[in-house]
Amino acid sequence: MPSVAFAIVALSVTACSSASVETAGMDPTAAGTLHVCASCHGPTGRSTSSTFPRLAGQQKDYLVAQLQAFRDKTRADPHAQTYMWGMAAKLSDPTIKAVAAYYSAQPPVPGEPDTSPETAAGAKIFAEGISSESAPPCMGCHGDKAAGNGPIPRLAGQHRAYLARQLEAFASNARANEIMHDNSKNLTAEQISQVTAFLATQ
Repeated sequence: MPSVAFAIVALSVTACSSASVETAGMDPTAAGTLHVCASCHGPTGRSTSSTFPRLAGQQKDYLVAQLQAFRDKTRADPHAQTYMWGMAAKLSDPTIKAVAAYYSAQPPVPGEPDTSPETAAGAKIFAEGISSESAPPCMGCHGDKAAGNGPIPRLAGQHRAYLARQLEAFASNARANEIMHDNSKNLTAEQISQVTAFLATQ
């Protein structure tokens, strides 16, 4: 990772609020890693900034896969490179699994109710997809409550802006994922706004 990126990460972590994590009985290396994660993701993975995704209640297998991808530099979207490549560079598989287990066991952030027309349109996209854009229903993989399953991530209650940024990254192939690229490449900005508005309510 370039030195400039390391500097950005250091400044970003400094800017994040300090937080304590309950790690009694946990392996010291994993406990230390969680204290670092908490600086940006919050003490139980309930981050308050859309720059940093909420990890609480996220699927364990998904978290393991993403942390390994950050460590191995195979997830290369801009935010991954800036914030996570350096952070994950020296994580061992046992530490990754312990961190993933911790966050997956935390209660997720509940969605915020919203009855706007935009959210209603997003609910329809989530449940039915958009046949004219060859976009299948999101719930087909992410579940009817958007809770995810195994390697498929939980979307419910995630920061809306974070979800929008990921859909844009999939669409442009900045974040490489063949399935998600195909599902998102034809979505308009309005449709992305609609479906992420809905997901933020779950």
